[in-house]
Amino acid sequence: MERRIGITSTIPIEVVYAAGSSVVDLNNVFAGSEASQSLVERAERRGFPESSCSWIKGIYSAAHSSEVDAVIAVLQGDCSNTHALMEILEMEGMETIPFLYPYDRDREFLELQMEKLCRTFDVDRGQANETKRRFDAIRDKVEEIDRLTWQDARVSGFENHCFQITCSDMKGDPPGFEKEVRAFLAEAGKRKPAEADLRLGYLGIPPIISGIYEFVESQGARVVYNELQRQFRMPSKGDDIVDQYLNYTYPYHIRFRLEDIKREIERRDLDGVIHYVQAFCFRQIEDIIIRHELDLPVLTIEGNRPGRIDVRTKIRIEAFLDMLRAK
Repeated sequence: MERRIGITSTIPIEVVYAAGSSVVDLNNVFAGSEASQSLVERAERRGFPESSCSWIKGIYSAAHSSEVDAVIAVLQGDCSNTHALMEILEMEGMETIPFLYPYDRDREFLELQMEKLCRTFDVDRGQANETKRRFDAIRDKVEEIDRLTWQDARVSGFENHCFQITCSDMKGDPPGFEKEVRAFLAEAGKRKPAEADLRLGYLGIPPIISGIYEFVESQGARVVYNELQRQFRMPSKGDDIVDQYLNYTYPYHIRFRLEDIKREIERRDLDGVIHYVQAFCFRQIEDIIIRHELDLPVLTIEGNRPGRIDVRTKIRIEAFLDMLRAK
């Protein structure tokens, strides 16, 4: 019988699918919900502090609304609040499965975690790698969507965001997702290239506020690089599942992320970047490092609760674009 497995962050989904189960990225459920604000409020009624990250609160409520059979929680390499989230879900009777990324990208540590996850789902590494090869073909098609964004200007920054972020769980239906990607590529390839005088990158976690991409494009600029969304499609796949998740930049020391960011800034010829940070998240502090390390202008935007982009943020984006044009 197929089980629905929720995840709190990107994990080796190949293991879960190899076992005949499906994956539900609770982040995508939360962010894609028309009632995302209600999901946050539900967690606050349960007792989650107002001064805690809205993503954690949204994931908590999404775990209950998504009818998942278990939740794989990333307890190292993502949000430290996931520890408490996991304990609350366990207290409420939900099965939880821990997964840890090694901060220093130690291969032996990650192999042990991978083997442990395989044992939990009663599959072996060979089966996981076979599933990886099938998913590689889907990810290659999503890579073409990315290329149509930054090279051909036929795909918008938001469309790029949506397809790449969906690689975290393949919508719980990899064949269906692949069909959707094929149809989009066929349509996008017929478009006329969009015109824009500025090329921007988007760094950081996906935004909890909506409308950023659309507003940027309404001002004559384009987002042609989505940093972490691109990582969700595993751009450096490698031959083995362990290699693939060692190459995934997000869980490890920020220097590894920055190496990838700098390569893509040069390759995509960016004029500036927007760095999104989430209120009450420890990664806010990493903005100091990003600003220090990058040699192009950075606009930092902070989000807290779900909702549309506000007037203040629009004004800051307008001023940032004016500054880039003046340079």
